[in-house]
Parts: sequence; structure tokens; C-alpha cells
Amino acid sequence: MHAFQQVQTQRTAPRLEQGAFQRVPINMQGRLMLANYEEYECLVVDMSPGDMYVTCLGRPRANERVVAYIDHLGRVEGYVQTVDGRGFSMSIHATERKREKLAAQLTWLANKHELGLPEDRRHDRLTPRETKTEITLEDGARYECRIMDLSLSGAAVDLDVRPPIGTPLRLGNMRGRVVRHFVEGVAIEFLSLQSRETLREFL
Repeated sequence: MHAFQQVQTQRTAPRLEQGAFQRVPINMQGRLMLANYEEYECLVVDMSPGDMYVTCLGRPRANERVVAYIDHLGRVEGYVQTVDGRGFSMSIHATERKREKLAAQLTWLANKHELGLPEDRRHDRLTPRETKTEITLEDGARYECRIMDLSLSGAAVDLDVRPPIGTPLRLGNMRGRVVRHFVEGVAIEFLSLQSRETLREFL
């Protein structure tokens, strides 16, 4: 389990201590709205479910309430903690459910290279001709899904349900298991490294 997910299960108080979560680098673009409703483009350099560091032309004051709309992560709000020459750090005020969602999203961003996704070239990524398919669980339940990313070692699928991590399943005719949740669906690791021919036949 990722460090900030471990902390997440141990803490229930909405107010966070400094360093309660481990930030991960994300470098995501976004827009920042200050307390006076002025908006600026911004870059979130690193982030945890409890706080983040932002660079921005807009210069908020310490303790000012700000709202950010971050690409792929959505809306977050909180209060400015410290300001320096490059940018500022801010707390993230959110419900437990929102924190859990952020933890899953950030874990996905921090670890997606393990599945041969965009930043990892160990296993070639493939572009399926038809992205719609289905997963089948061990009890025979079937769910339609959309392949978002595919490599010889795993796949990311857009899926309405969230089988628990470790759940065995089949993606088409390929056996695998759920290794991660993220906002749109789940990441699947195949039980064995697939050949390009197998994936071509499947797709």
C-alpha cells in the first residue's frame, strides 16, 4: 500500500498535520481562483491527498482560501500554507471519500509505469482497433468496459464497478488481476506476459 494510503486509513481528523501525507510529483496544469475571484493558469508540481505545491503568476496570501481546477483530477480547495519565490503550498480540504479518490488517482499517477503505460517503454503499448470489450469475474459476472491503455503486461480499463484489488478476472480471454483503482476504472496486470500476436488476435 502506498505511504499516503496507509496514513489515510489511520487518520480521521479533517485537519492535517504537516507531513501527514507523502506528496508525489505530478506536474499537472490547471487553473487557480483566488479569494477575490481572479483566475490564473497554474502548475501543480507535487501533491498528496492532504496538500500540494503550486506555481502560479497569481500570488495568494498565507491563509487565503483558494480553489484549483486540475487537469485529470478535478476541483480541489483549501488554504495557502506557505509562500516562496516560486509558488506556494496549500492544504486540501476534502471529505474522506474525496481524499480516498485523490489517493487512488495519485497512486495511479505515481505507479502507472508498472503497467507499461505512457512513461514506461519496457513493454510496447498497443492501440486496439476496438476498445469496447468486457471483463469476467470468477463468479461469472460480466461487465462491459473500455480499454484505455494496453501493453504486453497489463491494461487500464474504463469500468463502472471497482472489484477489490487482487480480484482475479479475465479481460476478453486474457487472465489477470486488479492491481489498482483510479478515477475512471481499474488497472489490470496479466498473469503472464502476453505476446503481440495474442493481443492482436484478441483485438
